[in-house]
Amino acid sequence: MKKTLGVCYYPEHWPEEEWADNARRMVEAGLTWVRIGEFAWQRMEPTSGRLELEWLDRAIDVLGAAGLKVILGTPTATPPRWMLDKHPDMNIVTPDGVQRKFGSRRNYCFSHMGYRQECARITRILAERYGKNPHIAAWQTDNEYGCHDTTLSYSTHARDGFRDWLAQKYQSTEALNRAWGNVFWSLDYDTFDQIELPNLTVTDPSPAHVMAFRRYSSDQVVAFNRVQTEILRAHTDAPLIHNYMGRITEFDHYAVGEDLDIASWDSYPLGFLSDRLEGTPEHKARYLRQGDPDMQAFHHDLYRSVGRGRWWIMEQQPGPVNWAPYNPAPLPGMERLWAWEAFAHGAETVCFFRWRQPAFAQEQMHTALLRPDGVDAPALAEVLQVSKEISTIPNVGTATARVALFFDYTSAWAWDVQPQGADFDYFRLCMSHYRALRRAGLSVDILPADTQNLSQYKLVLAPGLMVIPPSLMAALTTFQGTALIGPRSNVKTDEMSIAVPLGPNLPNLDSKVVNTESIPPNSAIALQNGGTIRHWFEHLEGEAPIRWSTADGRPAIVSNGNLNYLAGWLDDETLFQLIAETCVDLGMEVTDLPDGLRIRDTQTHRFYVNYAPEDLEHEGLKIPAAGVVWKAF
Repeated sequence: MKKTLGVCYYPEHWPEEEWADNARRMVEAGLTWVRIGEFAWQRMEPTSGRLELEWLDRAIDVLGAAGLKVILGTPTATPPRWMLDKHPDMNIVTPDGVQRKFGSRRNYCFSHMGYRQECARITRILAERYGKNPHIAAWQTDNEYGCHDTTLSYSTHARDGFRDWLAQKYQSTEALNRAWGNVFWSLDYDTFDQIELPNLTVTDPSPAHVMAFRRYSSDQVVAFNRVQTEILRAHTDAPLIHNYMGRITEFDHYAVGEDLDIASWDSYPLGFLSDRLEGTPEHKARYLRQGDPDMQAFHHDLYRSVGRGRWWIMEQQPGPVNWAPYNPAPLPGMERLWAWEAFAHGAETVCFFRWRQPAFAQEQMHTALLRPDGVDAPALAEVLQVSKEISTIPNVGTATARVALFFDYTSAWAWDVQPQGADFDYFRLCMSHYRALRRAGLSVDILPADTQNLSQYKLVLAPGLMVIPPSLMAALTTFQGTALIGPRSNVKTDEMSIAVPLGPNLPNLDSKVVNTESIPPNSAIALQNGGTIRHWFEHLEGEAPIRWSTADGRPAIVSNGNLNYLAGWLDDETLFQLIAETCVDLGMEVTDLPDGLRIRDTQTHRFYVNYAPEDLEHEGLKIPAAGVVWKAF
């Protein structure tokens, strides 16, 4: 499939007489796609029931006539002010019981059925009007589900919906009491109407109660999205997309993705480095203007999985943003690097946010491809360069990796509910494993926990997988490659109780976790042959052969041959050594890449991506700072 570029555009922000010139300039820059409409509900419907869509008709016609393909967004992330007059209790409620106010975006509660019906109504209006429009080549549902901490709402609507969800799941309070262990602290319920949301308790609520609410809340996002996709499916054959956000784990993206054709995500490398990723001050200083070398790639591989092979970037950072603690400008070349790295990981399209920087409102300090005065911003030249380069290798196909990493949203909720250590974070744990794989020069597939077939892989990693589903357990039983499982894997039940028999209960591995400890940042457990365990350590008992030991002789990794269980969170260097050693045993080529250099193989080319601020040499190639080069196989 040919790679393409696009941009996000807001015709309602600009005089209509400028639209045609903007569209012309977009085409001249090599852009194919333009996303519109996702924040324009008030302009579409100024008052309840009074539609004004003629401006949108004209905008679509102008953009389409210029040769652009339009992605039309449903505007449900920004309900207009009159909506709150109709539904004064529709806004999200925080854990401390405060209802959020109107005046920003994403203020709605997913559980509010009245608002959900309003969303269905506007979606149907747009679908009926534009579903067969030849210029509309894709649809986006809503915008960035979960962003700004908006998945979990503690409203009365969420409470009532949660009670109904529990009644359907457990059928009786007796069954719920047994499942949750409510005999503890006299927490038994007689009726479902007695059950409140797990907030404002004196101390910790039951972890099973919190976990159930997390599952319920995720289901509400899925249901909310499905309302729109079912309407759109009835009126259009164009692909349906949602734009997920980086490091948002509060809902199951795989489940939402089942109702979509393409997964997309919004990539802001410099903002994420500053705002959403752990790292030493030295690391953050080194990559201040490039972004972390692995953060973007992790999400590329994740959303390729969520999209079942089809994925885009819907918003690519074009320069300094407005929302991070600090907002530097990228090094020259990074826009090109970020785009080509995405293509190398299988992206069909990379869209930049946005076409022109506004001179007003909340995002006036967020740069774009044009300055506020309409003059070209620095990123535009790199976009044009990429558009020209695409013609030289237009069909970069994704190659199946030999290595896979499991990522599971339920596990993210579990360890958020019960971290047992202040710095235990599931995303961080998975990123440490992904980073080690990338440093070894390996291409990686990310898989959901319910994967049933591992035959195409030689190495799979499953850190922190709360429960290993039966389908994956069966796949591990017949897996011919090597599996690195743990730490903290298969040690809980679905109800957040300690598994008995004690985990990890892996096939033919006689080992069980009899105690766990979390380790503060200023401490570590030394390993016998060098390196350390940090953050988390499990005490193992059993007859399984010991592959690695701690300095004082306790099991650190146990093995039954091809199946290994890690009893601790290895430091980055030691984890890399383990992966490199394992790959050598499997006959896989590995390398220790220079700091900042990453490789991704496609079906036809090897891409070298240099996040470092200095030029690097590797395999006879010189890769400039903030540069990307490729060579055919």
